[in-house]
Formats: sequence, C-alpha cells, structure tokens
Amino acid sequence: MLNAPCFIVSDLHLGAAHPEAERRFLGFLKALPGNAGSLLINGDLFDFWFEWRSVLPRRGFRVLAALADLVDAGMPVLWIAGNHDCWGGEIIREDAGVDYHIGEWEGAIAGWRARIEHGDGLREVEDRRYRRLRVVLRHPAAVTAMRLLHPDVGSWLATRFSTASRTHRAHDGGAGLRAIAFEHLGRPQGPDLLVFGHSHVATLERGPAGRVYANAGSWLADSTFLHVMPQRIELRRSIGSAESECLHALDRRPEKALP
Repeated sequence: MLNAPCFIVSDLHLGAAHPEAERRFLGFLKALPGNAGSLLINGDLFDFWFEWRSVLPRRGFRVLAALADLVDAGMPVLWIAGNHDCWGGEIIREDAGVDYHIGEWEGAIAGWRARIEHGDGLREVEDRRYRRLRVVLRHPAAVTAMRLLHPDVGSWLATRFSTASRTHRAHDGGAGLRAIAFEHLGRPQGPDLLVFGHSHVATLERGPAGRVYANAGSWLADSTFLHVMPQRIELRRSIGSAESECLHALDRRPEKALP
C-alpha cells in the first residue's frame, strides 16, 4: 500500500532533460518529507539507466541519493520501470532501498484500488514492432552483452537511439492509451484508479463506472504530477521546489467533479 497523500511522477528523462528540470525535481523531492506519505515514479525517471557490476550512470547519482534519503526517512518509494530505465537492479533496490518493479503493479494507493503501468508496448497495432524489439533488449543475453561494453560506449549507444521517444508526445495525443485504460476500467473487476505514463500527455478524467484514468504527463516538458488523496485526485504543475498549481481535480464520487 502507498500511503496518502501519494505523489506520482513520470517521464522525467533525467540525463537528457535540461539541468534546470533536474534542479526543480531535486527541490520537489526535498520538499516531500512532511507533505507526502509516499512517492510513485511511473517509468522513465532517467533517459538511460543501466547497472554495470560496479558502475552507475553519472547523471543519476544526485536524484538516486535523494530517493535513498526519502526511503531512509521512512517514505515508501515505488518505481515502475519504463522503456528507458528497465535495466535496474541491485543499486536501486538494495543500495537506494527503492521498490523497483518491472511490469504492471496492482495495489492500494491512498485507499484507491489501483493499477499502475508505464504504458509502453500496450497499443495493439502501433506498438507491434516495439514489442518485438523489447523482447530482444530485455533478454539476459542482451544485458550480458551490454555489460561487456565500456560504460561510456554503452551509454552513448543507448542515448543515441532514444531521441524520438524522449522528446515527443504520443502522435495520437494519448488516445491509444486512453482507450486501453477505459477498457480496463470498464471491466467488472476493474480498478478504481488506472495510471499510465509514457505518452507525455497529462490526463485526469472520469472513465466507465465512475472510475478514474490518470497520466502524470512529462516532467521533462511540463513538470506535471499527480497528487492522490483518499477522496480526491489532483493533476498539478510544479512552479517551485515546494509550490505547485492545481490544473484539474476529481473527487471520489462519480457525480461530482471539482474545479
């Protein structure tokens, strides 16, 4: 269970983002103690993350250290792997203490029965080629081959081929993931809250049966995040380390939407 209030961020692509975006996010993390009960990172925290036996990507150490500080202070931190940071392991789990999870996650978030998934590879037609590539990239043999490369070479290769999915919102405006979300929400045993990332399209809307579909959008572009409480979910934009503005909100009752 992730305690209330739960803050959800996704698609920061740190390492490729402007240094100012990383500074804002570090300020955001430092402001969480006393204001948050838990933190959920829904994929692509880093534009590239890979763990060699004794080396980690240089651009990630300040943020990873800040996450470790949150964990040490007693805050649950859940990180759902995205398509850019799906090669995590011992450093994230054991050294930083973060609950790093590959694939979909189901559980309670601030009292909401929730399903969380980054969203890469879910569209049936558009993502067909990517799904085949994902099988290759995540195969143990590919991971072993990557570890044989010098970290500078491996990092260069990875960032060279990641530009398109890093810098663009989904060409369909998020419609593909929205349709998939609504299908899940409409099932008899569907979740009360379904959260995707990946599209870089911030979303908060009522779905079938009064359930909620949400996407935190992209910190890389807009510094948006979700703020989940037992009776209300807010889509917010960071305007400072500890300050934010509410863009949209929904309460738990299907018949009432809050401005």
